[in-house]
Amino acid sequence: MYAKFVGFDWDEGNWPKCGKHGVSREEVEAVLLSTPAVMPDPHTDEPRMRAIGKTSEGRYVFLVFILREQSGSALLRPISARYMHQKEVDHYERQN
Repeated sequence: MYAKFVGFDWDEGNWPKCGKHGVSREEVEAVLLSTPAVMPDPHTDEPRMRAIGKTSEGRYVFLVFILREQSGSALLRPISARYMHQKEVDHYERQN
């Protein structure tokens, strides 16, 4: 694995895809920096991960991200982000 997480990898390629559902960069970063539920993404094109977590306002966010190596350190690159639907939240809450 990587020696150390050093930040986020944002650019014109991933930010529009993450922001189009109304989730802010700050919310994405806060969810990933907290203790989200993380699992592998079943799409195997690249080693993506899925994360589910809450914003400080209590809204649940579903994220897809990858880890990118940079000089022995890791950058988190969000790929997509959206608020979860109530049915998903209910399922998540029943599991925890």
